[in-house]
Amino acid sequence: MKMIWEFFKGTLVLVFRGSKAYYAWVFSLLGLMAVGAFAYAHQLQAGLIVTAMRDQVSWGFYISNFTFLVGVAAAAVLLIIPAYVYHWKPIKEIAVLGEMLAVSAMIMCLMFVTVDIGRPERFWHLIPKIGILNFPQSLLAWDVVVLNLYLVLNLVISVYILYNLYHRREPNKSFTTPLLLFSIPAAISIHTVTAFLYNGLAARPFWNASILAPRFLASAFCSGPAFMIMLFQVIRKYTKTEIKDEAIFKVAELIAYSMFLNLFLLGAEVFKEYYSNTIHLAPMQYLFQGLHGHATLVPYIWTAMIFNVTAFLLFLIPQTRENFVTLNIGCVLIFFGVYIEKGMGLVIPGLAPDVLGEIYDYSPTGIEFLVSLGIWATGLFVYTMLLRVAIPILNGDFHVGEDGTTPVIADQMFIVQRPERVSADAGK
Repeated sequence: MKMIWEFFKGTLVLVFRGSKAYYAWVFSLLGLMAVGAFAYAHQLQAGLIVTAMRDQVSWGFYISNFTFLVGVAAAAVLLIIPAYVYHWKPIKEIAVLGEMLAVSAMIMCLMFVTVDIGRPERFWHLIPKIGILNFPQSLLAWDVVVLNLYLVLNLVISVYILYNLYHRREPNKSFTTPLLLFSIPAAISIHTVTAFLYNGLAARPFWNASILAPRFLASAFCSGPAFMIMLFQVIRKYTKTEIKDEAIFKVAELIAYSMFLNLFLLGAEVFKEYYSNTIHLAPMQYLFQGLHGHATLVPYIWTAMIFNVTAFLLFLIPQTRENFVTLNIGCVLIFFGVYIEKGMGLVIPGLAPDVLGEIYDYSPTGIEFLVSLGIWATGLFVYTMLLRVAIPILNGDFHVGEDGTTPVIADQMFIVQRPERVSADAGK
């Protein structure tokens, strides 16, 4: 316990010391988190009426973000497979960074579900043995189980690997390998169950399609890795962490394959609806061309389509995929393209027209934007704190001392070494 406590104190030194840029970034996130908290407090006091959600459209911007972020979390498997199944060294060295991103994304997912609940104080009803989870009968219960399991799984793997590297020893493979292999089906399960929540609703024809689950997975393996590529470039530019170009380019290649599947499956769904031309075509028409004068979502979806197709072409051609200017443009286009397609472009047309044929044009209110901004800031804050500890450990700048207990923190631009260790290290 003393070793763990010393390790924890060392992490506190890391997160509280840094450059001006680090402080500016952290305080900016804290400010956005405070804004989001005030907006949510107003929503709690006034009720969900301050959002644009109504009886016709009962899921909105919050659930759109939740659906997108489940995909970002699941995308960590795209690093786990080449790193731990095929033991490809360039990706294995950075796989833990993807696992920590999954942890941050899962925290945001749970927060978006919480703010979407009208009575969050009743959330305890979902806790096993305390409330009534209705497992395994309820699909929502399955979602609660797999999301929390995946969060705990990635957190345990990340902490265990980093704690062992901090002690300058290799993690016990008999412990990590089963967990890492189990995380692969677990990642697939969180997005599959989320898709089942949608396509199990027979009264919502836009969602009631078996193709939805593979579409979710294909788009997840685009947006999550695209975000990782941008993060990896920032990390290697401002820290001593070495992330090889070949690792980034391999992830980009995998994105190209995934985006092809995403566009193909979407095209198959569009063909089915328009070619059959039944009454179930109405939600698709509302999304892509407008319906009875209602065209709120048309600019959203066509922007997403242009972004996704353009990004796919950039990632398909090796010359543009391996050029960092066009690579980053493609990553930004994919991130926002999938964010729109899988958010507003998925949730709202599934609810409009409603089961009675009424069309309610949903558009997020300022409160929804501010609360969502606060949650995104919270996720980035969590990831920043995780990186502040992980990167020095991976670089060998934060490790246990020769006594086996006292942490040693190397001197670098954003980390300050303890004075008593400077003289000791200088004499070696």
